[in-house]
Amino acid sequence: MIRTIFYSTAALAAFIATAALADNTAGAFKNVKLVYDQPLPNVPGKSMRGVLVEYEPSGNSPAHLHPKSAFIYATVLEGAIKSQVNDGPVVTYRAGESWSEYPGDRHRVSQNASATDPARLLAVFIVDTGETELVLPYEE
Repeated sequence: MIRTIFYSTAALAAFIATAALADNTAGAFKNVKLVYDQPLPNVPGKSMRGVLVEYEPSGNSPAHLHPKSAFIYATVLEGAIKSQVNDGPVVTYRAGESWSEYPGDRHRVSQNASATDPARLLAVFIVDTGETELVLPYEE
């Protein structure tokens, strides 16, 4: 019975966080969609969240940050994505290629490398379960 209450509470918390994230991706980050949200049973207080980012031809996301607790693994699903993390080089990643972002990193460039074809990436976050905003604006 206690286990059922715990899992029901965790499911409700995940639903609330998902709804809050959906609201927070409006505006500049409307190309971002939460597609997976699961508390980690063996790491109390942490969750794994999957975020699908879709770019129209020549599309981009504004410079941004992620929560200080977030470790991110991103992989390109379709097309090619130009990415710059912190002061590193701008790198073009193609379908099947990936990179990581560490807590506190600044994502300065995130854009479709093609002017004619769409691109998609999946970003997998390990983040504090209570975080509701996964993408935060960053002013250069």
